[in-house]
Amino acid sequence: MKKIYDVSLTITPQLPVWPKDPQVILERVHKIEEGANANVSRVAMSVHTGTHVDAPYHFLPGGKTIEELPLDVLVGSVQVVELPDSVSMISKKDLEEAGIKPDTTRLLVKTRNSRYWAEKEADFQPNFVGIDLSGSEWLVQKGIRLLGIDYLSVAPYKRSRPTHEALLKANMVILEGVNLTDVPAGEYLLVCLPLKLGGSDGAPARVILIEE
Repeated sequence: MKKIYDVSLTITPQLPVWPKDPQVILERVHKIEEGANANVSRVAMSVHTGTHVDAPYHFLPGGKTIEELPLDVLVGSVQVVELPDSVSMISKKDLEEAGIKPDTTRLLVKTRNSRYWAEKEADFQPNFVGIDLSGSEWLVQKGIRLLGIDYLSVAPYKRSRPTHEALLKANMVILEGVNLTDVPAGEYLLVCLPLKLGGSDGAPARVILIEE
């Protein structure tokens, strides 16, 4: 049996969210122990909660929405690379030195961010590692079609627009909030299925990696 890694964050009210985004509400509204026929729960949260996919519409007016993203990009071979803890912002140089294979089209970047999930940090971490504009432009030139990172944004905190615009204008799929804590660098089969929300700028996703 090939090993399967579930790299999705578990959605609970304790999960950290982006500043000013709504906190997760997950509650049962009908309860068997109170006489209901079945347990029924409701959830309320941002579409950018936990492990999620950004659609171009997130930053580009008139861009594609989440249900329009191509399934052949969301499922397929992927390379996971791990950057040194000394990297605080990912630049073109860092990516050039990361050992990304020439034929890679889907890429997950593991950084020191993964420790936040391992240590179950409940607060938002503004000093997370993101990718700067030079790194984003390099990834576009390399032909990456899907890019994932191990915190809630692919871009550094308070510098969201340049990175996102560079990637999304190139129709790259952005996968954020991936829990790579237990995943070694290497090659895998990626299965990433965001909820099919009509007209949405993003959606939570269940994401797994299968050893090749």
